[in-house]
Amino acid sequence: MYDVQEPSTLGGVTSMETVETTSEPARRRRPGPRRALTEDEILDAATTLLDQGGLDAASVRGIAARVGVAPNAVYTYFPGKAAVFEALVERLLGEVDHDAFADRSRPWRERVEALALELRERLSAHPGAVPLLVGGPLNGPHALAINERLLQLLADAGLNPGDAARAAYLLFAYVVGSIALEVSDARQPGRLSPESERVATRQVTFSATPTDRFPLSAAAAATRAGYISTEQYLWRLRRILDGLTAWVSSTAANPRGNLVVAQGADSSTRRAR
Repeated sequence: MYDVQEPSTLGGVTSMETVETTSEPARRRRPGPRRALTEDEILDAATTLLDQGGLDAASVRGIAARVGVAPNAVYTYFPGKAAVFEALVERLLGEVDHDAFADRSRPWRERVEALALELRERLSAHPGAVPLLVGGPLNGPHALAINERLLQLLADAGLNPGDAARAAYLLFAYVVGSIALEVSDARQPGRLSPESERVATRQVTFSATPTDRFPLSAAAAATRAGYISTEQYLWRLRRILDGLTAWVSSTAANPRGNLVVAQGADSSTRRAR
């Protein structure tokens, strides 16, 4: 680019005007069209980064780079990484198939198992997102819809609203906690290997437990290796449901006694305060 002086006449007076010229057409200096972007593209990118590299990989800068925009473009849709993660969890929970556990004609325990298996399948498909369920609030519409279904299940089982809420938290904590432990056992980001392969790897590890120092642990090596299996996932869940079933039966047989126990617990709580 360079400047040249060209004469011009204004009111009979000749002056020199500076005229800018360039070797490139002016159209090349115009900004191009802005990159079209959607919330789903941002969440897709965040999910992929979480699955491939874990929480550290899913930064706003990393998400922006993956979709081909500047970081500021991400902030147009989400105020920060935390908001991206909350929306991602909501979308993941929105993929849960409610038909698997919404049929009230089925026994309530079968419906709880169906919900637990459905959640495990959906969440373990994106292991990088599982820690987000532990670290953030679950108060979006999809999370509340699942909780509502679970409360209805437990009400159908005979629990009163307070006990149903406590039992719902217990069950959800078990499901999410089990999946989180299963994911952390992989010890590296990425999709989980088939269950049989992971159990076999654990079997090799636990079979090396020193029998002289830890005889009980060594004897339970096969069971410990299967902690992450679907079979043991359901075994533990059924023991929890056994406890809830027994609780429902006992309160139905002695509702007044249950009220006295509850009142005593409330009094103890008040004294502790």
